[in-house]
Amino acid sequence: MSFTVLQVILITLLAFIKHIDYYGIPMLFVNYPVFWGLFTGIIVGDVNTGLVVGGTVQLMALGVSGFGGSSVPDYGTTTIIATAIGTKMGIEAGLALGIPVGMLGVQFDVIVKILNGFVVKKSQEYANKKEFKKMNLVLWICPILFGLSAAIPVFISLTLGTTAVNFLLNNMPTWFISGLTLAGNMLPAVGIAMLLRFMPLKQYINYFLIGFVISAFLKMPVIGVAIVGFALAFDLYKRREHEASLNISGGGDNEDE
Repeated sequence: MSFTVLQVILITLLAFIKHIDYYGIPMLFVNYPVFWGLFTGIIVGDVNTGLVVGGTVQLMALGVSGFGGSSVPDYGTTTIIATAIGTKMGIEAGLALGIPVGMLGVQFDVIVKILNGFVVKKSQEYANKKEFKKMNLVLWICPILFGLSAAIPVFISLTLGTTAVNFLLNNMPTWFISGLTLAGNMLPAVGIAMLLRFMPLKQYINYFLIGFVISAFLKMPVIGVAIVGFALAFDLYKRREHEASLNISGGGDNEDE
């Protein structure tokens, strides 16, 4: 298995751009694996393999999203690695290497989010001092860290192959993995708390409690909770619309009089 220096550089750069794009700069492809499979296929000269791998991983990623700051497997990086390796050793071998790296991406994502917390804190210090140029400059570290969290595993996979990836997976300390897992489990709660802070929770606390009971005690799947939430929201919308029409009608009667 061998790639040209240019291919390694371009594929690594693609992984870097992919992860930054996923977090919103400029958010063109929203981490759809099929796109990254296509681009990787173009770089290595095998578009067909790129589309097959991208479509396969796309099916794996359906319905998976990182809500509330939670970390999910990095399917985009999985696709890039699986496509590149698949053109040399077959699609099965590519997926065999790409999937573990994508799962490892959960841990990398947690690490980067922890590090970015320190970056944001430093930026806040500059903002408090009214040093806005430094504030903006230090914030660029955040997308760079996110990009590197995908680019580095891809570079290692392309240059050192399966041996290096398996060595890393098998030799990471248990306490380290456990700590990252705990931090990852906390992120959704922190994200939801941040969302609730900016939502009119006091006004709609009854709906929040209904959703909590349905999810926590009745163990209803998220789709079911979403359907109930939509029904309640639609009912509220119709009642507000009816009240508004009555107010308008009342105002019109007063004007006629």
